[in-house]
Amino acid sequence: QLQLVESGGGSVQTGGSLRLSCAASGNIYTTYCRGWFRQAPGKEREGVAIIDADGGTSYGDFVEGRFTISQDSAKNTLYLQMNNLKPEDTAMYYCAASRRCGGNWYMDIIDWGQGTQVTVSS
Repeated sequence: QLQLVESGGGSVQTGGSLRLSCAASGNIYTTYCRGWFRQAPGKEREGVAIIDADGGTSYGDFVEGRFTISQDSAKNTLYLQMNNLKPEDTAMYYCAASRRCGGNWYMDIIDWGQGTQVTVSS
């Protein structure tokens, strides 16, 4: 089993930045894609960003160039740099592993972490 632990969430004002981290341990398979999805109360899950083993990335349409996903394979750590945050970005952000690397990957999750809260105030 894969263990994923997120960190880096917090409260910022509109236009602020946060960097989320996700440390992986346990049964790590390099063939899995890893990404971030988010969910706000009363809203559907959204795929934020996904990265494959070769570094290929895909983002949700709402990201609009504001976020960057990256990974440090040596540290088994996944990152999400979020800039120009908006109040609508407020949600719990989860790190996840998926067999899929695109499309609705966030609906086909193998493992996920406990989440880290991001709150953006106007």
